[in-house]
Amino acid sequence: MTRTLDEWLAYQERVNVRSIELGLDRVRAVWQAMGAPAPARRVITVGGTNGKGSTVALLESMLSAAGQRVGCYTSPHLLHYRERVRIDGADASDEALIGSFERIEAARGEVPLTYFEFGTLAALDLFARANLDVAVLEVGLGGRLDAVNIIDADVAIITTVDLDHMDWLGPDRDSIGVEKAGIARAGRPAIVGEAQPPQGLLEALQRIGANVQRAGIAFSVEHLADGGWRWHHADGTRLSLPDPALAAPVQYANAAAAIAAMHALQASDEAIAAIDLGKAAATGLRTVHVAARLESLGGDPTLVVDVGHNPQAARALAEWLDTHPGGRVHAVYGALSDKDVGGVIRALGSRIDHWHLAGLERDTPRGLPSSVLLDQLLLALPGARYDLHDDVHSALAEARASAKAGERVLAFGSFFVASAVLAESKGPLSA
Repeated sequence: MTRTLDEWLAYQERVNVRSIELGLDRVRAVWQAMGAPAPARRVITVGGTNGKGSTVALLESMLSAAGQRVGCYTSPHLLHYRERVRIDGADASDEALIGSFERIEAARGEVPLTYFEFGTLAALDLFARANLDVAVLEVGLGGRLDAVNIIDADVAIITTVDLDHMDWLGPDRDSIGVEKAGIARAGRPAIVGEAQPPQGLLEALQRIGANVQRAGIAFSVEHLADGGWRWHHADGTRLSLPDPALAAPVQYANAAAAIAAMHALQASDEAIAAIDLGKAAATGLRTVHVAARLESLGGDPTLVVDVGHNPQAARALAEWLDTHPGGRVHAVYGALSDKDVGGVIRALGSRIDHWHLAGLERDTPRGLPSSVLLDQLLLALPGARYDLHDDVHSALAEARASAKAGERVLAFGSFFVASAVLAESKGPLSA
């Protein structure tokens, strides 16, 4: 019986009773049963707590500008599942994904793959059939035991390490860093995107034997007084570049790590060595787009949507608000049960003038009701102004109605928040 894409996705949620089951044995066995073809001539994996999606988008934009045929795998999606697999700038079709799921189903036998493992294998399968120059794979949860890690990447990027998914990855930055380091390989470049990474990450990378290239040591960013910036490498390479099209100040660090990955590949790949790195990076920086990363949806009051969902992401939001002062800020905020809600609220603090707390329990079993968000809000900010809402739709409507011209509505806290806001703004899409 032929299933639609929606039917396939619903089926995948039933195959394994656990929505998350870390480990490589199951997914590797199925990939080997499918022949384990290389997904591309070169592979870059991108792990870390925050900044992964932006870094993937920057790599895609820069490599495409250089004439490379690129495939990108990211998760989760915002408006439709097809966003997770992109080939040469276009989302995968329903038909392509269905065909891949059929091949996975034929190969898996009795192996109980998770929803995420089905999606990872589908991306690898479609990439292997697409004659790609470079595949860019975003790591889902952690690194060492994430399904993406069945692929030995030519370059690994660890963007940042902070406290998130602590039930799965460990109680502190050092232990989380060890898990993130697992995507690196001996003798191959491992790009560390933050200037002050946890010691646990660095020690794990050393044990693996990776060629570690750290921000602030192997490469660095210099902001220019008259606009733009320079990327420096310890080997003497210097690139003068335009500001990224992406809004947040943290995007300079993401861009620097993406450029470092391309620079590292040039040492081992003749085709990539022939790329004019400065020209490709400049073009990519000007044209890059990734949804819901401080994305302005226009209007007055202005509506801005962001997927920031943990304290580190909230600190990046706070930095953006500080560097882009404006009118009062009305927040539409929703969160999942495994997130540090108090940490997010404290990071933003008095920068938010009015909180519209949106319940997400109707969207996912992990969604928090607005009453729980309120408990955390009043604990962190006893004098905060707030309203409670059953869902994102009502929270957004009230925030936009109460905000005046010249003010801002900032919707953030979860992919479910961003998805609902984008769907309302751009129109819902299936799957």
